[in-house]
Amino acid sequence: MTSSWLTLPQCSVRTKILAVFLALSLITLLVTGYVALFTIGSLAETAESGSFRQGLQAVDMATVALQQSAEQYLLQAAGDQAAIAGTLFNDTETELDLLTVQAATLQGNPPVLPVIRSFGRNTPPADPRDATVFLFSPGSTVTTDSEEFRKSAGMDDLLKGMYDADEDLVSVFLATDSGILRSYPWENTDAENYDPRTRAWFTGAKGTNGVYWSKPYVDSFGHGLVVTSSKAVATPYGTWVIGSDVRVGVITSEFLNTTLGGRGYAVLMDNSGDIISRPQLAAGDHRWDQPFPQDNVFKSSDPALVAAGKNMTEGRTGVERVQFNGVDTFVAYAPVPSQNWSVAVCLPVSEVTAPIDRTRDGITASGRETEEWIAEQSDRVMLLFSLLSFLLLLIVIVLSVALSKAITRPVDTLRQATQAIGKGDLANRVELRTGDEFEELADSFNRMAGDLRHTIDDLQRTTAEKERYASEMEIAREIQQTFLPETIPDIPGFEIAATTIPAMEIGGDLYDFIPQKDGSMGLVIGDVSGKGVSAALYMALCRTQIHTCGAGSGEPAEAIDPANRLIYDEGRSNMFITVFYAVLDPRKMMLSYVNAGHNPPLLIRGDLPVAQMLEGKGIALGVIDDTRAKTSMLPLHHGDLIVLYTDGVTEAFNERDEYYGEERMTAVITKNRSRPAREIGEALLEDIRLFAGSAPQSDDITFILIKVR
Repeated sequence: MTSSWLTLPQCSVRTKILAVFLALSLITLLVTGYVALFTIGSLAETAESGSFRQGLQAVDMATVALQQSAEQYLLQAAGDQAAIAGTLFNDTETELDLLTVQAATLQGNPPVLPVIRSFGRNTPPADPRDATVFLFSPGSTVTTDSEEFRKSAGMDDLLKGMYDADEDLVSVFLATDSGILRSYPWENTDAENYDPRTRAWFTGAKGTNGVYWSKPYVDSFGHGLVVTSSKAVATPYGTWVIGSDVRVGVITSEFLNTTLGGRGYAVLMDNSGDIISRPQLAAGDHRWDQPFPQDNVFKSSDPALVAAGKNMTEGRTGVERVQFNGVDTFVAYAPVPSQNWSVAVCLPVSEVTAPIDRTRDGITASGRETEEWIAEQSDRVMLLFSLLSFLLLLIVIVLSVALSKAITRPVDTLRQATQAIGKGDLANRVELRTGDEFEELADSFNRMAGDLRHTIDDLQRTTAEKERYASEMEIAREIQQTFLPETIPDIPGFEIAATTIPAMEIGGDLYDFIPQKDGSMGLVIGDVSGKGVSAALYMALCRTQIHTCGAGSGEPAEAIDPANRLIYDEGRSNMFITVFYAVLDPRKMMLSYVNAGHNPPLLIRGDLPVAQMLEGKGIALGVIDDTRAKTSMLPLHHGDLIVLYTDGVTEAFNERDEYYGEERMTAVITKNRSRPAREIGEALLEDIRLFAGSAPQSDDITFILIKVR
């Protein structure tokens, strides 16, 4: 630990003592010189004109007053612009509320025939202002004859009405979960793979109880950079989302057009610090299917600008002075009413202080002649004190050398003792009788040497204990591996792969294969509550009981119920195990199974793969003494893929504490379903590792893959 109010360069103690005395002498000389120079300065100040000093004071007062006035003006401007922006949001949200009410009303009535017609994107109408365009998303099964399509046509006149009522809108549209998009006015787009269900305005509206405002993005219809307001409405066919687009340039020019005489500008920011609108914000070369980079105030290197952004995201009103793009700038901000966004009005400080700076320069120039005269007098005084300082330095050097020799003798003794300790001589002791702090330091050194010797002995014993524990845990891991099957059974017409990776040296997951008398094969996967040695021992107990009971019965329920009673009677703890036990009959192409509180296995079947979780849920083994398991039956087909897994797969997390989840597991299995079972398992493990990154494994990972050829 280093704590010192004075840090000297690395050198000998004698040199440091000499440096200290020299420093003290120089400080004395500097103080004396300062007094003399102050006296000369007073005489010079008398010679200066009173108007010079008063002029500078007036300039300073005017600067403060002008800055205060500018801040008040900017605050007023920010509040006005926030109110204008709030009006835009309120009007748009009110219009969307009316459209969603009408959309909900349409659901209980027969389809309405609109006044305007609807055309596909490749069928241009005579007048685009008298028609809507409709698109079907890739993979959508809806057609123009579908009831939902005809019901959605009843919104065409209302979309046109909202567009005509608000001249700032680029387009008004409706999108559905089934893949329908209706937009007014009619426009063509080259985005053949456009799917509105994947856009942020669609997903955001579905996850928001109200109107959702998107961040700026590039529009697929060629409108450039736009912001979308959208709102979801529930229908018998799924969710409909009604939205409207506004160009970012319109927001900037019509609602944030505060230029302050061409010297300032306004910025609109959302509650995460992203810039929604500012001058020169445009789509550029970005495509509609590329993410648009967001300007964020929290990425600034200026702490004052970041602090202002924090205040804006918290809905505060105020004025800050920040460095923006290397320019000292006033930033006044105010929250947008009814919206968790904020408006900032920016003005360079130089635009406010320029007249005062010119006046200050003129007054400063008039005093330069007086300053030159003061400089001449100061030079004479400095020459006199330099000669005096030289004489004092000679005296200090002589005294410092003598004193340093007396002080550094104990230091040399301590240094020699330290070198001996460093070479391993822990019995070395220091004998000093100076009667001062050096003697106390020597006593502390001697105690430290003794304590160090005891500490090293303790460390050696602790290291030996740790090595013994590590060796025992390695043996336990090897023993536990013997509980698992040595080989994967070869079943005609099926591929099977199995893997278990414990989170610690030993784990609580298990899998097993139990041959049946009729040629069937029992498949077991389980997860013991808890981790470590206790979970591993309990796993060994459970594996033995399940294997014994399963080998004597081809019916899963008849094996699980007695196994539960044995585990409950012999467990003698509050632990339990979740188990999925299945019997695979290759002759009947049938899988019979019992789920005792375990994760439902994943089934993927069909040429167009359909993923589903196997039904059936029971209580974990070892919780109660009497269970009534129910066997479920699953007919198997060629190409089926079944994944038995523990929660260590789906609950693996990454550095951001996000879970891997069933959806990601399903996607990886589906993508690789045509590969051999062993390679599918390897692909799943690799995807889990990529997802987790540097995050430690929190739970045992175990799975069995069964593929029907």
